[in-house]
Amino acid sequence: MSRPTGRVLTLLELLQAGGTRTVAELADRLGVDGRTVRRYVGHLVDLDVPVESVRGRYGGYRLSPGYRLPPLMLDDDEALAVLLGLIAGPRTGLATAQRTAAETAAAKIRRVLPRHVARRLDALLDSLSFTGRTDPTGRPDLTGHPDRPDTAAAPEAEVLLTLADAVRHRRPVAVRYTDRNGSTTERTFHPYGIVAHAGRWYVTGEDPGIGEDRTFRLDRVTGARAQPGTFDAPAGPDPAERVLSGFATAGYRHEVVVRIRATAERIRLHLPGSVAALEASEPAPEPGPRAEPGAGAGTRTGTGTGGDGTTEGWTRVALRAERLDWLPPVLAAIDRPFVIERPEELRTLVAAFADRLASHARRT
Repeated sequence: MSRPTGRVLTLLELLQAGGTRTVAELADRLGVDGRTVRRYVGHLVDLDVPVESVRGRYGGYRLSPGYRLPPLMLDDDEALAVLLGLIAGPRTGLATAQRTAAETAAAKIRRVLPRHVARRLDALLDSLSFTGRTDPTGRPDLTGHPDRPDTAAAPEAEVLLTLADAVRHRRPVAVRYTDRNGSTTERTFHPYGIVAHAGRWYVTGEDPGIGEDRTFRLDRVTGARAQPGTFDAPAGPDPAERVLSGFATAGYRHEVVVRIRATAERIRLHLPGSVAALEASEPAPEPGPRAEPGAGAGTRTGTGTGGDGTTEGWTRVALRAERLDWLPPVLAAIDRPFVIERPEELRTLVAAFADRLASHARRT
């Protein structure tokens, strides 16, 4: 590429950064004089790039909307961000009807990526999995989980790519992590995979120091360095399943166990895998003095039939939560017989919720 052509492309990149750039500023960045800057602007205009001149004391040049998209100049991080959006959109249900357009746009960008960036992107795509939910419950902050996305922070691109490379080559990695309480620690970690879940990025793997699996939010990782050596890939659940089961069994304030006479599919509509663990259960006992009151609180033993004719057995539902106030409406929404095993506080909340519903229903 000739030097003038390279400078014209650099000029386009500077203008694409936004705002109005003075001739003096552009001349300084390009290492040319003002007359040459104006000539380069003329080259862009000849290529139908919509550059407009701004007059006045703070005048200069800026890009304006045109009738067609001009060539885009992206740095490595910007290209990575665009590609991840194009690739992740269809996986998370955020794609438009023109799926082919997203695929061809991604292919165009990948063809012109520098080789080292393309290799790191391939490593990321190989290590990345999705839980298939943009929000795990369809309700804001359903479990009182402190990691529910509000203004979800994005991970550092270098951290993301370093961890992806470690996943692909099964290499230990040293990470600097800040927990929810603001404490920062450094630890060596064996990453199994990177997971996109509910608007956040996570990395899951083993902490060899304690011999247990751990899941870290990537926006809380402020540094990652590959370490010498390798580790063996584990058998068992895939990374996405590990992240979901980790959420369901995380140590929060309340441990909840409820038996529900419903199919797992019906329960999962309201309590997904990131919230609750399910297992088949023996029939619930006949209701006694402390049986659960309120909507959906019948407790016949054995199996029953759902509204669609499906045979329903009893299912044990176990979860942990920071708050309990969201559970009575969920149990009512499932609308099948249930028995609360623990905690006692939930039984009280369900009774109060049922009383409120009955009171509202009687109003004229």
